[in-house]
Amino acid sequence: MKGVMVMFLATAGGGSGGWVGALLPFVLMFAVFYFLLIRPQQKKQKTRNALLSSLKKGDKISTIGGMHGTIAELTDDTVVLRVNDTTRITFERSAINTVLHSAPAKGEIKAAAVKEEKSDKVDPEGTV
Repeated sequence: MKGVMVMFLATAGGGSGGWVGALLPFVLMFAVFYFLLIRPQQKKQKTRNALLSSLKKGDKISTIGGMHGTIAELTDDTVVLRVNDTTRITFERSAINTVLHSAPAKGEIKAAAVKEEKSDKVDPEGTV
């Protein structure tokens, strides 16, 4: 009992460095929380926002409920999916889980068509 009392008095009489020692565990806990919880969640949120902002008409997607379809119409906050030839379902944009197949951009389609036209042309001498 006497040893415990001596240790308590020795740490209590520390003086000016006592508050730094008390604050250090809280700083370390915040650093651990930041690198293990906060930072990975921010990265995940950034990639999700990039996915939702890059949606375009013709993309084949899957919703969080498991519905698969092709984007027929797109607004700022809603998406209309074409499930089959006659069925169209409206979802919130935030209900999109993954993009299964992305439709080519308009510029890519034109570039592919021009490249195909050039490959079809044949020199009059018969060399390509």
